[in-house]
Amino acid sequence: MSITPEEKTRLIKEFGDKEGDTGSPEVQVAIMTSRIATLTEHFKIHKKDNHGRRGLLMMVAQRRKLLDYLRAKDEARYKGLIQRLGIRR
Repeated sequence: MSITPEEKTRLIKEFGDKEGDTGSPEVQVAIMTSRIATLTEHFKIHKKDNHGRRGLLMMVAQRRKLLDYLRAKDEARYKGLIQRLGIRR
């Protein structure tokens, strides 16, 4: 249900400012978005997995908090990120 290390490394390179940048909001949101997409596919098959669904909802809330932080800090970075990730809002 989680993403592969290769996928995580690719996201860090794509969204990070420098090598090994795992703390920036852009990288964290990109990794969470990938995990959310994976879990969403999981729930299409396993409809009664309510314990996993709780984790998904907590992850979506955490991503929302990070996006709100980024929006307050730098509107241009926020808009660029949601456009690159294809997140609506």
